[in-house]
Amino acid sequence: MSEDKTSIGKSKVLKGIAWATLASTFWGVSGVVLQFVSQNTAIPASWFLSVRTIFSGILLLVIGSIMYGTKIFHVFKDWKSIICIVAYGIIGLGANLMSFYLSVQDGNAASATILQYLSPLFILLGGFLFMHKRPYKIDLIVFLLALVGVFLAITKGDINQLAIPLPALLWGIVSGITAACYVVIPRPLMEENSPIVVLGWGTLIAGLVFNIHQPVWVGVPHLTTGAIVGIGAIVIIGTVIPFACLLHSLHFASSEDVSLVDAVQPVVTFILSVLFLHTKISLMEVVGSALVILAIYILQDSKRRNVKQQKL
Repeated sequence: MSEDKTSIGKSKVLKGIAWATLASTFWGVSGVVLQFVSQNTAIPASWFLSVRTIFSGILLLVIGSIMYGTKIFHVFKDWKSIICIVAYGIIGLGANLMSFYLSVQDGNAASATILQYLSPLFILLGGFLFMHKRPYKIDLIVFLLALVGVFLAITKGDINQLAIPLPALLWGIVSGITAACYVVIPRPLMEENSPIVVLGWGTLIAGLVFNIHQPVWVGVPHLTTGAIVGIGAIVIIGTVIPFACLLHSLHFASSEDVSLVDAVQPVVTFILSVLFLHTKISLMEVVGSALVILAIYILQDSKRRNVKQQKL
């Protein structure tokens, strides 16, 4: 009987991981579409960000209201929650979307995704600098492994050259830092609210801020069919569908388990960038990116094991 329960438990975890893998795959695809939109459609970054965030935010909140009704307004219950959701929308989500877009626009989706993928290391570094959390030996090993990987991926092994323009590198680092803020800032809100509601309000707030600078109805660029399809795909495939898949995965597996397949996103982006956008990637870039992915996987797996040990 216990063996049957164990097999059923493993089956549920695998099902959760499969749904999370699908979510990461969609995010990987959206990164490639984002490169196409940013580099081939002559759409200003400010206008694109206004469109993406305002429509994604509205769509997510509509879904949230269908699922939870008036509970979606619970995030505004007090000033602490209001400050948290506004900070999440501006510093976490809005700044992350902008920096990632600019990194892709100046460089390519593959490199930008790898740099953003460093966010767990920035969380680790932030905990050490601001909360004085002493890192474990495995954390230091992972940090060094990731640094070597980034060096190889960005320089192709030659310190005298960069595989991507300097602005793309700097914006990519900023996207990694803001991605860490994206994870850390809303944690208090996630304890009492659905993730889709928190994401919806954060996206809408980011959209309102972007629209103050660049309203969607002002300076509308010439939109080709490809641009319209690309923007729609980024809103649906890059926001709504993957997040729905990720939420569904949590019905079967823990967040620690599903985090192990985060590496699918950069892998998918790499492969599709080479196949469809003809991005030229050297062997050293592949090796460096693989080291970064391995480092973050080790870090996530270490956290997962520690959480499970604490629960026992």
